[in-house]
Amino acid sequence: MTGTPGERAEQPPDADDAPVRGLWRQGVEVFCEDRLALVGVAIFLLLAGVCFLGPLFYHTDQVHTDLAAVFLSPGAPGHPLGTDGVGYDQLGRLMLGGQTSIIVGLAAGVLATAVGTVWGAVAGFVGGWVDAAMMRVVDAMMAIPSLFLFMLMATIVTPTVPMLILIIGAFAWLGPARLVRGEALTLRAREYIQAMRSMGGTGGRAVRRHIVPNAIGTVIVNATFQVADAILYVAYLSFLGLGVPPPAANWGGMLADGLADTYSGHWWLLYPPGIAIILIVLACNFIGGGLRDAFEVRLRRR
Repeated sequence: MTGTPGERAEQPPDADDAPVRGLWRQGVEVFCEDRLALVGVAIFLLLAGVCFLGPLFYHTDQVHTDLAAVFLSPGAPGHPLGTDGVGYDQLGRLMLGGQTSIIVGLAAGVLATAVGTVWGAVAGFVGGWVDAAMMRVVDAMMAIPSLFLFMLMATIVTPTVPMLILIIGAFAWLGPARLVRGEALTLRAREYIQAMRSMGGTGGRAVRRHIVPNAIGTVIVNATFQVADAILYVAYLSFLGLGVPPPAANWGGMLADGLADTYSGHWWLLYPPGIAIILIVLACNFIGGGLRDAFEVRLRRR
């Protein structure tokens, strides 16, 4: 910094933050230039808006059955998407099921990412026998098919929404843990980490203030894919009959019911939940791809 003390005093206090703001601005620009990422954001917001705000304007009874209105085809009066085998309005059912799928997907994805980030950061930074022991736990759990573990847990406990979040989050953190560990192994050898430790900084401070913040790009990108995976896991479990019990609904359970009724000619019970699952998973993957490109540009400029 050059100039007289008076000139330096006139500079804005956040002048040193300009490069950081420039990197973030460039990352946002790269994300906005990715059309697929913007399409993913639009699809996700649209589906979330329909599922959570739609019931405020489109009122249906998703608790009591109506045997006088079973298997009404799409376009029937008062039922744009028809009804199912017990008289539930299919559009209202789709909104209710979307709430469960999105809530479980988001919460389980965030939980898995948080646990995996802490586990991987500690293992990679500490190293030695601690790293070996922690990663052997990860390797042992990854050797067991995750869907088998989910099915086992879902048969032991009642699959409510909070329980599904815990079950999926308890086993989905393994992937983020391996990714963050790799980042931590690279970052712990950096000069500023060594300088901080030589000045008396603790390992906890290094993980909290340096390892995790510098791995945030990997963490955020992986979180979007974790949400997509969690939504698919909910659909898997519900398709196998291990989802939330009625009258609650989710898209996987609707897909399983629709598949059974499609052979009877009731095709409208299969396609809406199937299309919704495909769209929201694609949206999460598009968003993750855009975030990956944005963070890669920021890191390359840095």
